[in-house]
Amino acid sequence: MGARLAIGLIWLLHFLPLAWLAALGRGLGALLWRLAGSRRKVALRNLELCFPEKSVTEREALAREHFGWLGRSFLERGLLWFASPERLQRLVHVKGNVHFAEQSDASVMWLTPHFVGLEWSSPALMLNQSNPGVSVYQTQSNAVFDAQILAGRSRFGQNALFDRQEGIRPVIRLIRQGYAFVNLPDMDFGDKDSAFVPFFGVPACTLLAPGRMAYSLKMKVQPVVITMLPGGRGYEVELEEPWADYPSADAEADALRLNRWLEARIRERPAQYLWVHKRFKTRPPGEPSLY
Repeated sequence: MGARLAIGLIWLLHFLPLAWLAALGRGLGALLWRLAGSRRKVALRNLELCFPEKSVTEREALAREHFGWLGRSFLERGLLWFASPERLQRLVHVKGNVHFAEQSDASVMWLTPHFVGLEWSSPALMLNQSNPGVSVYQTQSNAVFDAQILAGRSRFGQNALFDRQEGIRPVIRLIRQGYAFVNLPDMDFGDKDSAFVPFFGVPACTLLAPGRMAYSLKMKVQPVVITMLPGGRGYEVELEEPWADYPSADAEADALRLNRWLEARIRERPAQYLWVHKRFKTRPPGEPSLY
């Protein structure tokens, strides 16, 4: 019942102007900062590891700002779930070549790291082109929320979604049929098919699959970065130029290339990266937990 009530509230709130919704989201973020103690500690620890040059006060201010963006991302998800395509088109500001996947002779991988506005990649990519897309998702523990999230992500264009537990084979099958692959490459899923690659100078368990898949399937790789804009200004979805130096035959070198690129993008908007994720959870053999 709680999940249904929450979804009902999110539905009601989506009718508000974005500036009002953003203010409520920042308020929710301030509340989460006080109540979500374990996630607050994770965010502060991540920032300590990644920005040791900043003072404790600076890192706390950055973490508080992050929770504000995080609160916004929760409430504004109602727009993605329930708003009309016309309203979404007005809110999303696309920067770069959104038609690259349609124009490319090769299959395309969109690299979409975990900034708080990540969910806004779906309307930007799927409403602005005819090329179908495929992605992998993590099942939510609450079945009601899981069904709603899937329904929201499936609203736009021809968009296939597979549970991570189903493996990669169904994804590869659709890539070979011409689907573009929305790849989220920057989470710690354990040491299987991963390597410890520096991320802000800290060895991070980094997936090797993005480079390996792109290399074996001869894919073109186009990074996509989503930025939530202040107040009621909407969301910027930036599609960079496809990488000329990725992938290579060296999966670890590709993982390092990706991490260095991501570091640079995070430094441009540090409060909007998903610091509440335990990015350094898996450690090299013999090393103690960082959390």
